Amino acid sequence: MTAPTQELGSGRTEGQRPAVRLDAVSKVYGRGASSLLALDKVSLDAAQGEFVCLLGASGCGKSTLLNLVAGLDRPTTGSIDTGDRKIAMMFQEPALFPWLTVAGNVELALRVQGLDRTARRARAAELLDVVHLGGFAKKRPHELSGGMRQRVSLARALAQEADLLLMDEPFGALDAMTRDLLHDELERIWRERNLAVLFVTHNVREAVRLGDRVVLLSSRPGQVIEDYPVRLPRPRRTESADVAELAGVITERLKEEVRRHGR
Repeated sequence: MTAPTQELGSGRTEGQRPAVRLDAVSKVYGRGASSLLALDKVSLDAAQGEFVCLLGASGCGKSTLLNLVAGLDRPTTGSIDTGDRKIAMMFQEPALFPWLTVAGNVELALRVQGLDRTARRARAAELLDVVHLGGFAKKRPHELSGGMRQRVSLARALAQEADLLLMDEPFGALDAMTRDLLHDELERIWRERNLAVLFVTHNVREAVRLGDRVVLLSSRPGQVIEDYPVRLPRPRRTESADVAELAGVITERLKEEVRRHGR
């Protein structure tokens, strides 16, 4: 199989304003001789309704990129435009408050919207149904499995009514079966809500399973070196031959980059 040529992904429309656009974004940590260039002139965009997966070796700046888009940090040079869209972020660890119930954790994201208690409870219950946790509202986080805690984290992110969802290896610590089930849930919610998603992962098959595009970053400093459109029909399965074939192409390119960086 030859590497695919670039084209508009399934969520992209010619002339449509991107949900997020990075224009020549660089990020430098520190100053002088001890400074570290984490990202180098990264240009990237994603349309509303598009699912973009970011791949690269450890330390290539994937998480830094998400933090910049989320506004948790500022680029050293370049610009980021999200068009005033609401942004939610999910991390590998659910970061739930252990003293709150499942519903209480989701309601936290609703308080900033000014909803009264009755409205918060109703909305939290609705969101827990969306992630198939309707019967667990009164449970505490320690009573849930890792996959269930990530479902709560997803419900909390959705409570922010975001248009752009940033996900930093959210399923990396889960077993394969749980991860596969959450892939299905995430894909369903993404479609229903027409979200723009930037999804960081180290798992090449996961990227091909979920993404409209797979963007490969170079080893530090991070630069976009490949942009693979995924033309495979949905729904996809991680173990399917067509997913494995494209994942193999991307893996070989990633290995080339890792070897280049190691020399």
